[in-house]
Amino acid sequence: MSEAMVNTTTKSATTDLVLGRMEKHDHEEVLFCHDRSTGLKAIIAIHDTTLGPALGGTRMWPYASEVEALNDVLRLSRGMTYKSSLAGLDLGGGKAVIIGDARTQKTEAMFRRFGRFVDSLNGRYITAEDVGMNITEMVNVLKETRYVAGLPEEMGGSGDPSPVTAYGVYCGLKAAAKVAYGTDDLKDRKVAVQGAGNVGKGLVALLVKDGATVLLTDIHDDKLAAIKAEFPSITLVKPDAIYDVDMDIYSPCALGATVNDDTLKRLKCSVIAGAANNQLADEAVHGRAVMEKGILYAPDFLINAGGIINCAWERKGYNRKAALRQTEGIYETALRIFKASSEQGIPTYLAANQAAEERINSIRAAGMRF
Repeated sequence: MSEAMVNTTTKSATTDLVLGRMEKHDHEEVLFCHDRSTGLKAIIAIHDTTLGPALGGTRMWPYASEVEALNDVLRLSRGMTYKSSLAGLDLGGGKAVIIGDARTQKTEAMFRRFGRFVDSLNGRYITAEDVGMNITEMVNVLKETRYVAGLPEEMGGSGDPSPVTAYGVYCGLKAAAKVAYGTDDLKDRKVAVQGAGNVGKGLVALLVKDGATVLLTDIHDDKLAAIKAEFPSITLVKPDAIYDVDMDIYSPCALGATVNDDTLKRLKCSVIAGAANNQLADEAVHGRAVMEKGILYAPDFLINAGGIINCAWERKGYNRKAALRQTEGIYETALRIFKASSEQGIPTYLAANQAAEERINSIRAAGMRF
């Protein structure tokens, strides 16, 4: 085979990979970003802008391959569409990923260059912080584009969205407990939290305050030690052992796909409710498997919407009390989704998807697209 034919075949396979994946879930746009001088390698995915501009955080992670990064950003951006729709926000779904080690590779120049790529989308995508990112990076992105949310309060922003995200997860977790146990009182409930990042730490604080028995794990020992020092009553668990502990509620608050063929054989809980995006390794397979095992799953994009609700308030004049009140609405929305799931005999993720799509389709049909 000639070099030309090899190149043509390779390009065709790449096109099928990207455009085929976009077509599967109706993604509108994917932007690949590269800058040699700063080392920036990033992907921005816009899933749907029917309800408004796509707002979603930027994640920095040392992905093993570009394919892995692409898969993640496509799933995450779609989740953001559903998240904003269920939360009643006038926002679409988007996400960005930067391939790199957040602990060693961050520079001002990198994030300013990334900001220029965000700006090139002319407001179709608004970025914010996610895993591996913090307010410092958002301020650097802001130097090159105004399409940034989650800025410091002294700059007119809403600050770190993590506490509000944690609060929303807490509200959704309580709603799931009410359905599973007949009460949302978490006193003495055993909750296994996977992930000691900002959201995980915030959730631990709320659970401890409620008298729950908290088991916590993370891949970073320094984060675990810091939280243990602040909350001595919690029990630390090795990362892989978290799936085998005696628990009532499993709360994944790190990366996704932790509900899979292997872990479902090991989990002994009645509820799965956490902050991590894309917790089901395969929605269709594991969403139904969870239901058949008698576990109530609180869809991630439903209960982790506190952060985007908080950021959305920046667009109309930030009001923290109003953002928290709207976040508390996650409790009632979750109860409605659980009820629909039960009445229709379908997995909770599917009931949530349908509710989100119904709102989007009604706005699209009325010709009121962003």
